[in-house]
Amino acid sequence: MKVLLIIPAYNEEENILKVVDMVKSYDGKHELDYIFVNDGSSDKTAKILEENNLNHVNLTTNLGIGGAVQTGYKYAFENDYDVAIQFDGDGQHDISYVDAIVEPLESGEANMCIGTRYLDKSESEFQSTHMRRLGSSIISTLINLLCHTKITDPTSGFRAADKEVIEFFAKQYPTDYPEPESAVRLLNQNFRVTEVPVSMNERMGGVTSISPIKSIDYMIKVPLALFIDKFR
Repeated sequence: MKVLLIIPAYNEEENILKVVDMVKSYDGKHELDYIFVNDGSSDKTAKILEENNLNHVNLTTNLGIGGAVQTGYKYAFENDYDVAIQFDGDGQHDISYVDAIVEPLESGEANMCIGTRYLDKSESEFQSTHMRRLGSSIISTLINLLCHTKITDPTSGFRAADKEVIEFFAKQYPTDYPEPESAVRLLNQNFRVTEVPVSMNERMGGVTSISPIKSIDYMIKVPLALFIDKFR
């Protein structure tokens, strides 16, 4: 299968080359390509991508994670990829799990597969902060109530999409809270969504943009966004 890694990058100058090395270490069964989406970075991200001749798209302004990821889905759709995988530009995702999250798509079990730390907690030593785990649990419960589907790690950005989902996301993709909202939109359209256990890492370098205040704001606004997505 022809597989594309969509790697959104905003001010990831410390991590770009480390992520490239990780991608090059992939030793699985699929043809694996990548596209970095430089989301209007103000650091040396663009310079590093260009000087190292890395496949990338430069966005002139910062669109946020939703806009950056949708740019990747448009690229995947236009270039006829079988599978697109969202893969963080900070090194948190483990390339060795690519085959595992693609397998449910390959077998026809699902249209999208999410890599989760919470199905088998022994799989990943890194479990994120207590606050983020609590928030993820609340969102998971809400999605289950709204869509009657259990997603244990709805904020995970490590996910694989098949051709149908690539086309769907290329045309419409949520910008505010893309991970949980996109799952709800797929379930509303009767796409099949599943999960597999994966290991995740702490970011390799740089500083996360997610502050405690932003986390609280996220937890207040996400439930409202999910209700809107469900009943729009």
